Amino acid sequence: MSLVLGLLPWAEKGTPEVACKDDTPTTACRLVWNISRDTGFTSFYATWLDKPIATALMIILTFVVALIVKNVVHRAITRVTLRMAEGTMSERVKERSRTVFDGSPALLNQRRAQRAKTLGSVLRSISSIIIMGTAAFTILGSLGLNLAPILASASVIGVAVGFGAQNIVKDFLAGLFMLLEDQYGVGDIIDVGSAKGTVEAVTLRVTRMRDVNGVVWYVPNGEIKKVGNESQNWGRAVLDIPVDIHEDTEKVKDLLQAAADEMAASPDWDDLILEKPSVWGVQALAGDAIVIRVVLKTAPGKQGDVARELRERVKRAFDEAGVSVATPAAT
Repeated sequence: MSLVLGLLPWAEKGTPEVACKDDTPTTACRLVWNISRDTGFTSFYATWLDKPIATALMIILTFVVALIVKNVVHRAITRVTLRMAEGTMSERVKERSRTVFDGSPALLNQRRAQRAKTLGSVLRSISSIIIMGTAAFTILGSLGLNLAPILASASVIGVAVGFGAQNIVKDFLAGLFMLLEDQYGVGDIIDVGSAKGTVEAVTLRVTRMRDVNGVVWYVPNGEIKKVGNESQNWGRAVLDIPVDIHEDTEKVKDLLQAAADEMAASPDWDDLILEKPSVWGVQALAGDAIVIRVVLKTAPGKQGDVARELRERVKRAFDEAGVSVATPAAT
């Protein structure tokens, strides 16, 4: 075949390197040269067919691989975040004894779903940016574009944006770690120093909570230095009862214990009081008053309800026993 083509009048002598205009010709270009032995035709193929086809195949292959990797990573992230949320909530539910959300599984599911959704969304977005960005730079490089100026410009822009939006970045990072550590969630009663209330929504940038007066607070996550959560695992109702200094302390302690035990045995309150109430004894001597402390371990977030009910029961027990409630002197 080569001998026949070499005898043709349009065939030209040369080498595949010259014909393909490349010191290392591709296999396809060498094959065209070996078949045609024509420098012009081989140069035409190398210029208009060989490189564009190879480049197009490289672009398609890079794009397909990036999509496959992104899909696999997204599936893995979704599975891991759901497992994390379900595992954390299953342990928490056992401790809460059906009470933190008034026994409503809908709010528990809402918290778990929101946490998994937010975490999954962030991680999927980050992975998509990394994977598709790498694929885009690979494709641009295969097209012969000089990437050094682009990377330098992107670095400068990234530094400028980082300085200008550092508070937003701070909020996002704080929100991400808060969700990862499950510090609080929808339905929890938290105290962040500047505000205290029930959490209604949690995002990566801001936490929305409503206080006892109905005021809605929007607190940026980056501004939360510390947080107290009253709705994790269990709570404690602590009552300091002041009585006249001349009262018999043992009698008062027996009355407090009886009132607390009766309340703990009540069907309306036995689910909220997790352990046997305890009277700790004299907490302080304040002027003409003796302060006696009684504590009850309660379901999370129910300390206030338990304390109010116990105060009413203690008042009735004191009235029946003739015990006088005193006003402790200011300290």
